Amino acid sequence: MKAELVIPFIVAAAEVLRAEAGVSVRRGQLALSREAIRTDDVATLIGLVGDVEGLIVFSLPRETCLGLVSCMLGQPHDELDALARSGTAEFGNVVAGRGATKLSLAGYQVDITVPTMVIGRGTSVTPPQTERLVVPLQTELGSLEVHLALREA
Repeated sequence: MKAELVIPFIVAAAEVLRAEAGVSVRRGQLALSREAIRTDDVATLIGLVGDVEGLIVFSLPRETCLGLVSCMLGQPHDELDALARSGTAEFGNVVAGRGATKLSLAGYQVDITVPTMVIGRGTSVTPPQTERLVVPLQTELGSLEVHLALREA
């Protein structure tokens, strides 16, 4: 997997977390995986089509999700309700959109799909690519993982 395809999304995730939630972001150890993704409590799936194709999955524990949504709303939110799901989908959408814009600036034409939400720990997601990069991120709100299964079309 080419670094130039995944770096824009790693950078975008950190930028959006800082801007929308006001938190610092530390990246953990990157890993390559060929296994199916096992989601945490909440996952947002977004596809990429065009010169770069594949799948981006944002997987978060419930507590991180609610903390993120609370920061985005500017008020405490403690239910994993429609508003929390919408906010989490929008977070993924903004990160994917920003990453796609960065790819566009590098000469790639890409579009993102509408986010799909998966609620429930341990759901198995199998990306179309056989290999993906797993990017663990740690914030004051908790941890999340960004899974990037991308390739040039």
